[in-house]
Amino acid sequence: MPLVANSNLPTFKRLEVIGETIIPCDSAVHQDIRELHIGLLNMMPDSALAATERQFFRLVGESNQIAQFYMHPFTLPELPRDEVGRAHVDQYYESFETIKQQGLDALIITGANVTQPDLALEAFWEPLDEIIEWAYENVTSTLCSCLATHAVMQSRYGKKRQHMGFKRWGVYPHYLVDREHPLVAGVNTRFDIPHSRYNNISREQFESAGLKVLVESAEAGVHLAVSEDLFRIVFFQGHPEYDIISLLKEYKREVTLFINHERDDYPPMPENYFTMQSAAILEEHKEQVIAAITNGTPPPSLPEALITERLDNTWHDTAEAVLNNWIGKVYQLTSIKRNEPFQPHIDPDDPLALK
Repeated sequence: MPLVANSNLPTFKRLEVIGETIIPCDSAVHQDIRELHIGLLNMMPDSALAATERQFFRLVGESNQIAQFYMHPFTLPELPRDEVGRAHVDQYYESFETIKQQGLDALIITGANVTQPDLALEAFWEPLDEIIEWAYENVTSTLCSCLATHAVMQSRYGKKRQHMGFKRWGVYPHYLVDREHPLVAGVNTRFDIPHSRYNNISREQFESAGLKVLVESAEAGVHLAVSEDLFRIVFFQGHPEYDIISLLKEYKREVTLFINHERDDYPPMPENYFTMQSAAILEEHKEQVIAAITNGTPPPSLPEALITERLDNTWHDTAEAVLNNWIGKVYQLTSIKRNEPFQPHIDPDDPLALK
């Protein structure tokens, strides 16, 4: 069902251009169609702020649930923003105080860039923890992406992420660990998910906290897990919301950092993402960049056009299916207990049936 353009956020226009169904707010009054209000706590840096909006809005809008979706983006004032980023937030985002007053049916929390070895030392730690606790008591389900997963695991379960000593970066095959859970109903038993992170929460850490792992990769580790009540918190470590070009854009940023002497080594390529031909093109580009820096001449631009046409998206269908299942459960539970605290009944004959 459609997204409702409940603000002038440019993301709605961008989604409409690519064919998503967006309806004006004044046309969204239908007594027979439920509203679902979903918050997006967008903690991404300015360079990825709008792209992250678009990616998660699109996944929500592609759900086949019979509802009209109202998206409520907000962020944390403690996150650093440049003038353009701050203007975007000031013009289009809501405050957490407004969110609390109006309430939400579900919440998505994105990743963020960090600067400290311990998340508790970050300037945004306490306000993020406040939102996590509020959502746990007042929102039907919270979906945590990447850094948000690590933050919740530390704040609620005392499980700190571990630095891997390298960047897990690329597209990796994953497998269903639990094929019966409602969140993975109708999902392929094997599928790909992009990852981009230096830190990891292991399967042992999830399980020792009493949480249930649903999806795992032999190379990339756990991607999808759920809280002990099977639904209130959903944990992603990967990035199923990524566009087909997201890792390419990230690779380009890292190459630019090298050119500008902001990183010492030339970045490795994301794993399992580029074709052999694309990898050869990028290897040649690397040699040209290093030679230009050595000779004091301008380095060549990254040949994006040659690479983009050879990229494959092998994860979006699965992302759609999981988000649809998640929203379906939110819809079911909010329909049953629209004005009551979240207290799912667990059928003793079917512990996975959330009723």
